[in-house]
Amino acid sequence: MFSFLQKIGKSLMFPIATLPAAALLLRFGQDDMLGIPFMSAAGAGIIDNLAIIFAIGIAMGLAHDGNGGAALAGAVAYLVLTSAIVTINDTINMGVFSGIISGIAGGLLYNKFYNVKFPQWLAFFGGRRFVPIVTAATMTILAGVLGYAWPPIQEGLDSAGEWILNAGMFGVGAYGFLNRLLIPTGLHHVINTVVWFDFGTFTDASGEVVRGEINRFLKGDPTAGPFLSGFFPIMMFGLPAACLAMYAAAKKERKAVVGGMLFSIGFTSFLTGITEPIEFTFMFLSPLLYVIHALLTGVSMMVSYALDIHHGFGFSAGAIDYVLNYGLATNPLLLLVVGLGIGIIYFVIFYFLIIKLDLKTPGREEEDEEGAENAGSDNKAVDVRAYHTIEGLGGVDNVVAVDYCTTRLRMTVKDSDRVNEKELKRHGAMGVMKINKTNVQVVIGTAVEFLADAMKPRLANGNPAPSDLSVVEKEKTNEAAAVQAIAAKDFEMPIQGDIIPLSEVPDEVFAKGMMGQGFAIVPTGNILYSPVDGRVVSVFPTKHAIGIKTDTGVDLLIHVGLDTVKLKGQGFEALVEQDTLVQRGDALLKLDLEFLKANAPSIATPVIFTNLTEQKVTMIKDGFQEQGTASILKVD
Repeated sequence: MFSFLQKIGKSLMFPIATLPAAALLLRFGQDDMLGIPFMSAAGAGIIDNLAIIFAIGIAMGLAHDGNGGAALAGAVAYLVLTSAIVTINDTINMGVFSGIISGIAGGLLYNKFYNVKFPQWLAFFGGRRFVPIVTAATMTILAGVLGYAWPPIQEGLDSAGEWILNAGMFGVGAYGFLNRLLIPTGLHHVINTVVWFDFGTFTDASGEVVRGEINRFLKGDPTAGPFLSGFFPIMMFGLPAACLAMYAAAKKERKAVVGGMLFSIGFTSFLTGITEPIEFTFMFLSPLLYVIHALLTGVSMMVSYALDIHHGFGFSAGAIDYVLNYGLATNPLLLLVVGLGIGIIYFVIFYFLIIKLDLKTPGREEEDEEGAENAGSDNKAVDVRAYHTIEGLGGVDNVVAVDYCTTRLRMTVKDSDRVNEKELKRHGAMGVMKINKTNVQVVIGTAVEFLADAMKPRLANGNPAPSDLSVVEKEKTNEAAAVQAIAAKDFEMPIQGDIIPLSEVPDEVFAKGMMGQGFAIVPTGNILYSPVDGRVVSVFPTKHAIGIKTDTGVDLLIHVGLDTVKLKGQGFEALVEQDTLVQRGDALLKLDLEFLKANAPSIATPVIFTNLTEQKVTMIKDGFQEQGTASILKVD
């Protein structure tokens, strides 16, 4: 459901993209601007028909191939729904919801029936031509249902809207907070659509009933604007001030590098109100900063409401919309005063927290000179491997979607029979599992994230052949030469429990040694310790697995339990970070064993040596062992 809502939110950007044109035409045509009525009428042509524009845009956005046939299906769905539903209840006014529902139906039906085949005598109506037909039939049935079901739904929506509209400062503050907080998920478009295009009603001079905050503001409703005004101080002053804070906190030698970028995205926010380039610079680096940003947005909305400021926009709350709609606004100059105050608050809070908490915002990243010198070679090797992996999967036209977990690519393909297992293994895959006709898992190891990230742009660009295909082979040779033996005394039991062979692990990837040689532990202790001296090369976001490179060049993966990635970090507490140097006996991970036993298919914990080619792992001990016991295995 979450993924589906994200797709809808993304699809909403198609129709929303028409708003700047509508706002410009509608505003410039007003008497206090150019006084050209046909320009206003042209803009109103978009504003007044947003529902069908939503139906077309959403359907096309949801279609797997963005085909115009889906757009037609969305339009047909809207026309059938709105024409049929009023014959049951002529008081129904679904507003943009009729467009959203129609767009969803059109998009889903297109994906379901775009390639349907009929007998020869009906072949003309097959494929994409069948989509509008089945859409019309479906929406006729749906109109019959909604004719009776929608009135109470609409009453509930109107009640919720009235509550928020009448909740004063707290209503607009809650909306501003959620609007920013939901940006990482893409669901902010969903709540924006409801507030901007459905909440509130206004009857204009021609007697037409207009719904939604943006529409009402642009049509001259003097009560509209509180749900829009507070964004101007954030986008014109607050986020540019955050950029200034990040620049001031950057390392001296890095200021010149990041200064141009920060100025550019800050000016973009000020001028146009497009904020995502700024927000994504700190959204994931520091969730704390992002929550503060969301809270300050709510505060700005509440202050603007308290000062009785009514201002609006057709696209976003930047300087262009501020100036363009100045004549329609109430107390617009106060927004500049609020904006200056918000800007100062943003700068002080961001700068203080970045310095105090040593946040790795742009210009403060740790630089590894040796790593920087070798980065080009590493990137080339990953790029070459991505090329071969795509070819082994059957080529660009066979790959539908790329996903990954801790150690394996989880691929959606058109035909798994086209996947060349030998080719994939020749270029680094440890194993290949064909789950069904369209799902394939390719076992890669702990570097799977980098490979997946390299594959995505290649798939978008048609996977052109790299200039140097020998980079990966050179890298393999160098890595193999660097790996040395591990003496028995240099490897300790990482956690109290029973040692079992990999073959007894209830997971095919581990049991068949696809990931590499090793053993498994059924833990009875609650703390996982480092079994070797080395460096932590990866702590997975879900904390269920840790990768270590030993001082002798061996790559070690400790994967706690099976399918524990689905627990999303619950039951685990990481005690180290990536790039931490560790010694035998250093604590790595705290486990809630009772929770893991209750929620994971198995707590068997594979300990895998992922890059051994010439060396062999020999187990010396088995059965129950205390944590810290030495000489349980050797690598030679």
